[in-house]
Amino acid sequence: KGLKNKFKNFFCEDNEEPDNHELFKHYKKRLDHEINIILQMKYSGYFLIVADYINWAKQNDIPVGPGRGSGAGSLVAWCLSITDVDPIKFNLIFERFLNPDRVSMPDFDIDFCEEKRDLVFGYLLSKYKDSVAHIITFGKLKARMVIRDVGRVIGLSYGFVDSIAKMIPFDPSRPQSLLECINSEPRLQKMIKNDDRVKKLIDLSLKLEGLNRNVATHAAGVVIADKKLTNTVPLYKDLSSDLLLPSTQFDMYSAENAGLIKFDFLGLKTLTVIDKTQKLINIKKKDFKINKISYEDKQVFETLSKGHTVGLFQLESSGMKDALINMKPTNLEDIIALVALYRPGPMGNIPIYNECKNGLRQPDYIHPLLEEILKPTYGVIIYQEQVMQIAQKLSGFTAGEADILRKAIGKKKRVEVEKQKERFIEGAVNNNIRKDVAAGIFLKIEPFAEYGFNKSHAAAYAIIAYQTAFLKTHYPNEFFAASMTMDISNQKKLGEFFEETKRLNINVIRPDINYCFADFKSDNKNLYYALGAIKNVGYEAISNVLKERNERGKFKSISDFVNRVNPKDINKLQLEGLVKAGAFDNLNNNRASIFNAIPNLIQKSKVNFDNKLANQTNLFEIDNTDEDTNLPKIEDWKFEERLNMEYGAVGFYISDHPLNQYKEICNQYNIINFTDFNNDNKISEANILSTILKVQEKKTSKGLSYAIVKFSDLKSIFEIFIFSEILEKNRSILMEGKSVLLNVIKTFDKDKKTSRINIVNISLIKDLLNKPIGKIELELKSMVEFENLSKYLKEFGDTEVRINYKKKNQNVKFELEKKRKVDLNTLKSIKKLNIPVNIY
Repeated sequence: KGLKNKFKNFFCEDNEEPDNHELFKHYKKRLDHEINIILQMKYSGYFLIVADYINWAKQNDIPVGPGRGSGAGSLVAWCLSITDVDPIKFNLIFERFLNPDRVSMPDFDIDFCEEKRDLVFGYLLSKYKDSVAHIITFGKLKARMVIRDVGRVIGLSYGFVDSIAKMIPFDPSRPQSLLECINSEPRLQKMIKNDDRVKKLIDLSLKLEGLNRNVATHAAGVVIADKKLTNTVPLYKDLSSDLLLPSTQFDMYSAENAGLIKFDFLGLKTLTVIDKTQKLINIKKKDFKINKISYEDKQVFETLSKGHTVGLFQLESSGMKDALINMKPTNLEDIIALVALYRPGPMGNIPIYNECKNGLRQPDYIHPLLEEILKPTYGVIIYQEQVMQIAQKLSGFTAGEADILRKAIGKKKRVEVEKQKERFIEGAVNNNIRKDVAAGIFLKIEPFAEYGFNKSHAAAYAIIAYQTAFLKTHYPNEFFAASMTMDISNQKKLGEFFEETKRLNINVIRPDINYCFADFKSDNKNLYYALGAIKNVGYEAISNVLKERNERGKFKSISDFVNRVNPKDINKLQLEGLVKAGAFDNLNNNRASIFNAIPNLIQKSKVNFDNKLANQTNLFEIDNTDEDTNLPKIEDWKFEERLNMEYGAVGFYISDHPLNQYKEICNQYNIINFTDFNNDNKISEANILSTILKVQEKKTSKGLSYAIVKFSDLKSIFEIFIFSEILEKNRSILMEGKSVLLNVIKTFDKDKKTSRINIVNISLIKDLLNKPIGKIELELKSMVEFENLSKYLKEFGDTEVRINYKKKNQNVKFELEKKRKVDLNTLKSIKKLNIPVNIY
């Protein structure tokens, strides 16, 4: 029934019966094959349980992912709407998911909307009552955590312990023991040697490292039993938690050994982003549905080919961006391939794939019989499914046997690999392939097979990636409103999004108490910045404030705001955050004045509220709701202070950029922006003016420190790797919010097509402002200008000063006998006199 519905939706013309379609028999044959295996292995119940809660979620407006893991290779799963990936279209293999020759539990990992996943747990509780539970996990005292916990217990200050903990690299993909961290960090070794407190801290931490620390819940795992769970395992219920389900007291492995079946319910934020974007689009375009979009949209592939990947699922990293620019994808298969290739092992094959795709080299299909299998990936073996297909095609393996070969090579089980190699060569010889040729083919596919990726998973996630690219390309306002709302508490991420909105010329309405909302919102023209995203401004509190605005109209002044808002919703920190972010600028543009008045404003708000509750009126109070007569008359913050305050509240610069105050440096230091430098292969060295947005310090496998630093100039955001020597030398400079001058060089690979940008030197711009200038030339037209200029050139120093004096028909050039003290601050003052200055 499900297969017929799929054919009606995706293959059949109007009024055409599925049975009459030419492809139907092919699909029906595969369906029968899968159903026979499922029945034979007695897994029907498992499929039906999963299909039940997924279809319930879809019917109740809970977004569900198109698939995840090898389950997307099942046609039965597609027909039951467990997945939304057609496995035949993408050449996916069922036996990669469920292998009759290797009996093990199937495992459907399902992605749900992050915000609505708890509703699915509620459904499970109503359906299975006492037979469903989360799985317990035990948090351990790992390297960083044990330092923090022990430091707290022995009474060391938080800041001191925090500085030590931050020396320990946090890299979940390559976790290190505390001893390994100490051996690779000279700063920590020095502290242990010189400070008895640190020695005690480390000694105790080494003894406790690895012990269980706390109880938690498995991020995704749920068990469902065919009877009351307490007949099988003990349960645990945290009465202070808001979890709907209890937890097993056995961990995942013990619960499975006790005979329980695990179902995975993962929360995927991107599904929520897509759902929110669709709802915003539906306000103006009611019939839009994400599952009806075209996957052959040229504009979308153009977006990807230009590397405009900010906000896109799985494609955001700088490495992915570069790979896409070089690949220039033209179809969904390219995205699937990149999702699979962009991992530590197979990344080296990305250039080969790209060059073959763009006609710069000929694909190597290893053997003529394999061309059909390897043609979609230009001769590069990318997927586990391809390894299985090769074994079937060349050596007559069954799908189940091919899966065992794939697993043996992937797990690097040498004895099993040798056994499978013999079987592979023997099968190939029986297929009229010479023994030496067969052995050579096996040697070629073995390294690929070790890194082969599950195409079922790559295809499902490439679909989500494409969907985000489609939304960003065609509905950028709605897409960024949804994306930024989902990251409302992550100011660093919001900064990246904001820079991208500038590139796309999206008009962002800066924080404004009378126009913005608690969340990010968009209309056809504007994107309204969320007041709930400002630091220390609570989402619930600001929602209450905006409810007052919606019910009784916009605020007329600061006094009006204070009189109308419940004092519970405007404490000192919240008001400070709103002022720093500029939310009151349209009521009163003097941020310093409002900021200094905050204690009085809060007091006034409380008195007004108490009077309202007591139904009293202050007879001596004059109604000044349209004016702000009570604010102190003081000078507003200067440009830099104003921006720094804003940065602290918003997390990035939103009303202006700190580099705008340093434009005079550009002439002296021949500044260019990063985009121009990166795109022009004729320029190999440059000076770039930038502000540091994010510093992420890591360790190499050899224990050397390096950092990935995110910078912003006046045109773009960019990332540069900083290696150990430059990092150690400039660690004190590399802090978020600092404006710096980068001296960078560009080095090319042998092919001259790819380049790497390295930093040679980093200088704080503030230091440069006080640095002497080598030589200047001034153009003067009157003795008055001479007199005005003399005020700024009194001190002797290191700058040669030339003067070009033009009066009537005379043109006199001379140089001051003694050098003078001239820095950029001096130049600022001279320029205010409207005297032309040339810097040499």
